Amino acid sequence: MAGLGGKTAIVTGASSGIGAATAAALAREGARVAGGARRVDELQTEIKLELDVTDRESCERFVETAVGKLGGLDILINNAGLGLGRDPFWKSTEEDEETVLETNVEGLIRMTRLCLPHIRDGGHIVNMGSIAGRQAYENAAVYVASKFAVRGFTYALREDLLGRPIRLTTVDPGLVETNFSRVRFRGDEEKAKAP
Repeated sequence: MAGLGGKTAIVTGASSGIGAATAAALAREGARVAGGARRVDELQTEIKLELDVTDRESCERFVETAVGKLGGLDILINNAGLGLGRDPFWKSTEEDEETVLETNVEGLIRMTRLCLPHIRDGGHIVNMGSIAGRQAYENAAVYVASKFAVRGFTYALREDLLGRPIRLTTVDPGLVETNFSRVRFRGDEEKAKAP
């Protein structure tokens, strides 16, 4: 990362894993960072704010407060996301399906819509995808669909923003040892550590 002194950033899902590591890296490079998460007590960012990307009012409050405290916005890291279960689609629940789609797709789009008017020229939107958004795998149909959607949204928004000096990137990690697997398996450490 080039030096980010004077830059400002919002990171969603910043309380653990990739989000926490990204927020810390941005801060080390000199950016002022507003972190958002449901677990505010676990945030390590300069500005710590509650954020539930599935709740429109929570997102609106977060963006208004974060942008106000930061004095503008240069970087948006849409990291909040989850997967639930590893069952065949027909055995998964509609509730889990809605939670995954509301978080991974609707929440990301909502945060982008709210933040975009505040992003300064030269800004950057980074959307957290997954290798699952490039290559499907079994027993994760809705999660895979959500990450294909993130990729498609990012590519389409890039087209919409042609001519504006705002970059868009999708980061597609593979398996990373974070809280993600513990959430997916509802706290079952044995399943979370299984290959």
